Amino acid sequence: MHDLAAGVTQFQRDVFPTKADLFAHLTTTHRPETLFISCSDARVVPELITNSEPGELFVIRTAGNLVPAYTPGADGVAASIEFAVAALGVSRIVVCGHSGCGAMTALAERHDLSGTPMLAEWLRHADASAARVAATGEDDAVPTLVRANVVAQLANLASHPSVARALAAGTATVEGWVFDIGTGAITSIDASGSERVLAA
Repeated sequence: MHDLAAGVTQFQRDVFPTKADLFAHLTTTHRPETLFISCSDARVVPELITNSEPGELFVIRTAGNLVPAYTPGADGVAASIEFAVAALGVSRIVVCGHSGCGAMTALAERHDLSGTPMLAEWLRHADASAARVAATGEDDAVPTLVRANVVAQLANLASHPSVARALAAGTATVEGWVFDIGTGAITSIDASGSERVLAA
């Protein structure tokens, strides 16, 4: 198991000194260019797969990279989206799913989630995608659901007022990604479900 304290020591000794000027700049500046919404899965590390420096990404991580459609009332995901878009002025928003997603596997394979009721309730945000994929009867239900879920979350994202305003003004773009853990490949998916390989 990775020793976190040893990792901090190594960061302070080997990494921080090489980026001291950057961190000095970041003490008074917070201007990320991209809002990156990804799964909480420990195998998906946004800064690593995008080769980003500190300060470049504003990251939201949720189980299944789910973005609930906008509703009035306090919500941590909605508040983070609003802050990134309306206050920080990000110009790019990425929703990133990934291969082997546990949340999508649980839905596609209809796992018993009675022991994790909060997770079961959270995954209801992907019910429509799961139902559409189940109706196709495809053998590769999990990869298909991963992609369908990204498209659905793009639609949910656009329901947030701050995002809708930014899209209408042309100050932000929205795109979906699927990261393949085994190969490192990234597939870009737009709101219509059209795909293209971004990197492989």
